[in-house]
Amino acid sequence: MTCKSAHDRDLIRSYMQGDEKSFENLLNKHKARIYTSIYIFVKDKDLANDLFQETFIKIIDTFRSGRYNEEGKFLQWALRISYNLCVDHFRKNKRRPTVAASDDFDILDILKVNEDNQETRIMKRQTYDKVRQLVDCLPKEQREVIILRHYAELSFKEIAQLTKVSINTALGRMRYALINIRRMIEERQISLQ
Repeated sequence: MTCKSAHDRDLIRSYMQGDEKSFENLLNKHKARIYTSIYIFVKDKDLANDLFQETFIKIIDTFRSGRYNEEGKFLQWALRISYNLCVDHFRKNKRRPTVAASDDFDILDILKVNEDNQETRIMKRQTYDKVRQLVDCLPKEQREVIILRHYAELSFKEIAQLTKVSINTALGRMRYALINIRRMIEERQISLQ
């Protein structure tokens, strides 16, 4: 067990014993990753906030009812809840999420980029835009694994569990996504420099 999951376990136990501050610490520790993963799927700030709150309501209900299984990692479990809520939302509305930028948020902004001169920043932005457009053209399952791996920074094991497929399937989807991106780059004669 890692120190990270041990710390989460301690916070959860403390919360279940009545310490509200422990839950606040747990929330603050993981809210950025959970919110970002929700936003990546729904592309709407208000909807992402609603689904984020719904995620933590479900988490609190599970803790209070004593149904939480301490054997799993908290973050992975919380991301699964948020993912399922996103999927449920799209099923209800019969819409599919797409990877696209909005005026106030761009999924590529979560990548760590060193400060560069203006010309380098413009070139990087153009490259990011090209890559984002290529990712948006991928089939849903391939697009999903790219987002979860590179933007939500999940392991392939976590992706497999979250999407309810085998690790080999998750790896295969990533492989085909990269093959498709390379093919599109060649076909469209796109330069990523």
